[in-house]
Amino acid sequence: MKKKIIISIIIFLLIFILFFYLKSQKKNIKTKTIEPEISSDIVYGSNIIEDVYYSSNDIKGNKYVIKASIGEIDYNNSNIIFLTNVSGFVKLKNSNDIKITSKYGKYNTENFDTIFSENVIIDYLDNNILGKYLDFSIKRGSMIMSNEIVYTNSNNILKADVIEMNIDTKDTKIYMFEDNKKINIKSKK
Repeated sequence: MKKKIIISIIIFLLIFILFFYLKSQKKNIKTKTIEPEISSDIVYGSNIIEDVYYSSNDIKGNKYVIKASIGEIDYNNSNIIFLTNVSGFVKLKNSNDIKITSKYGKYNTENFDTIFSENVIIDYLDNNILGKYLDFSIKRGSMIMSNEIVYTNSNNILKADVIEMNIDTKDTKIYMFEDNKKINIKSKK
């Protein structure tokens, strides 16, 4: 009988030790799964947008589309997006389309005004205009291009400082910043 009691106590102690051992292992396993892993690859948030596309229509039925490979939202004004590799399309209801490209841009999502800068190119019919800066405003209904303007069509090459165009009427003003400088026009023929 004494042997049975000793064996029972040993078995009880073994079960007791095994129970606490397994319980302590279970706590360690839970602790390991609960602890978050810290990684240097975590991105905490970004104001960068890839493949930007905006489209808007005015009350006259004209459509304006802006695309860019990258857009960066301004932290100070969420309506402003800085663009890279920009393409703009003005699809006029009663006229031909205007295509605009540039390296950079600044787009206002509230009023759709866009500033194009660096390597700005406007293609309209057989007209091609190169420059450094273009202020396009749907609200104003105008495009103002400035800085080292080179305007070419099938007949002429024109160099000026500023070209302003009314989008609706196509009325265009071409001028120089300084009164004593003149617009340079050369015939291709």
